[in-house]
Amino acid sequence: MGRAREFDEEAVLKGAMHIFRKHGYQGASIRDLEEATGLKGGSIYHAFGDKAGLFDAAFGHYNRAVLEGRIERFAPPGSGVQGLRELFLSLLHEPDNGSLGCLITNMAVEFGGGVTSHPRVEAALDLLRTTFRSRLTEQSTLARDADGARTAIRLLAFYQGLLVLIRGGEDKAGLQQAIEEEFNQLETLL
Repeated sequence: MGRAREFDEEAVLKGAMHIFRKHGYQGASIRDLEEATGLKGGSIYHAFGDKAGLFDAAFGHYNRAVLEGRIERFAPPGSGVQGLRELFLSLLHEPDNGSLGCLITNMAVEFGGGVTSHPRVEAALDLLRTTFRSRLTEQSTLARDADGARTAIRLLAFYQGLLVLIRGGEDKAGLQQAIEEEFNQLETLL
């Protein structure tokens, strides 16, 4: 029987998540991960197998805590297009006014270009696409047909594009205006 973990797994995953957001998978060194998690390299390998195992656990934590948490807070079932508007606007307010960017977006870029992307990236993008279509369906028959699928993809592209622009330092007031205009136009179609 193995020893019980003697660390706060939530804190370790949160620290690792921020390092991967900031430096990417390739750019995150074991030293960076040690400093962010408070674990020594041997403990990281013992607990998670290797850097890839820690990355996978940290990415799972991100999807649960950040992405699913954001959706639950701003666009829960029943919130319709207004919930989607609030979800998009929430992107402009990262904790501590940080600009580490979205782990999903960052990793889609880093791991992109291959035959398949990282499974956690795919799962997260699918959750967003499904959420967008579901909230549209709550208000209109639009999302039940091909137009709804196209609208969900367009919103996914807009969402990911916003995250890239935020990370790049784009003026948030201008981005807020773009979000408002997009959703004002969308509401006229419903």
